[in-house]
Amino acid sequence: MLPVCSKQSRLNIYGNWKSKESGCVTMPEFSKLSSLMKKTSDKVRVPNKVSRRLSLGGKDRRETIIGGLFVTPALVMYAIFVLVPLVLSVYYSFFRWNGITPMTWVGLKNYRTVFGVPDLFATIINAFKLVLFFSIIPVGLGLIVASVIQRVGSGRFGSVVRTVLFLPQVIPLVAAGIIWGWLLALPGLINEILAAVGLENLTRAWLGDFTWALPSVGMIGVWVLLGFCTVLLSTGITKIDPSLYESARIDGANWLNEFLSITVPLLKYEIGVCLTVTIINALSAFDIVYVSTAGGPGNSTAVPGVKIYILAFTEQRIGLASALAVLLMILVLLVVLPLQRLNREEE
Repeated sequence: MLPVCSKQSRLNIYGNWKSKESGCVTMPEFSKLSSLMKKTSDKVRVPNKVSRRLSLGGKDRRETIIGGLFVTPALVMYAIFVLVPLVLSVYYSFFRWNGITPMTWVGLKNYRTVFGVPDLFATIINAFKLVLFFSIIPVGLGLIVASVIQRVGSGRFGSVVRTVLFLPQVIPLVAAGIIWGWLLALPGLINEILAAVGLENLTRAWLGDFTWALPSVGMIGVWVLLGFCTVLLSTGITKIDPSLYESARIDGANWLNEFLSITVPLLKYEIGVCLTVTIINALSAFDIVYVSTAGGPGNSTAVPGVKIYILAFTEQRIGLASALAVLLMILVLLVVLPLQRLNREEE
């Protein structure tokens, strides 16, 4: 023991101090005091899990800030080139404006004009007609072609077929419209082939015929989108367990039974994606239609995208063009959102 004197006796927090009449007290040995101090410090120390959680929380916040800094330029560009024009289109749709003189408030008159003028409302009807060519036919043919590739040969032959079918996706749509304009012209290759096989009575100016102009534009859309649907659906088929097809064949199922009972049900997600993309392309079609027919002959191939361009930049009717654009956006959302919700539920 080491004696320590003090004028006033005190009681240490460790309870080991002893008072004496002389006012001197004795302390425990240094080693014992150190162990007691260590125990006390352990009681007030922050647990390791809490400190680790705090450090991880700080790291997460730092990564969130860094990620936000990387995303900010893209968000700014999206706001400038998408959100701001969208808001301005809605705003302009309530005015009569030629782009130069002061705007005049007309309320919902532009929207009533879209539904009241037959030529304007016909563009919406034509857009829905293109859904058949741009969406239903490519998805249906893509399913059949992908199933045949999977059954006949999925090696080099399948790769070559998918590459050839996907090539139209690489070609710019403006160039595709020009090429098909030459092919479907009166002296074009299509009519030459028909004449060569003795079908001269079927030759015509396909893109200049009031009856056949829209189906001809639709067939261009089939040519463009068939490869996209085939490649996407072929990728989906590779995820199907081959044992399902083997079991079906053992049970005596033919190709059609396998297609309807296995392939189509297990490709619901891929089919939903194809329908979403192709329907959006059909309703918002512009470049192929404008390059090949410019909406003619007459108004037979006019779609909302082409009509919006003509109203805004040719006739200087900015308010009416904006109203048609807003209606086109609402139309796309009304068609695509339920399809997406149904696809999500099935997934």
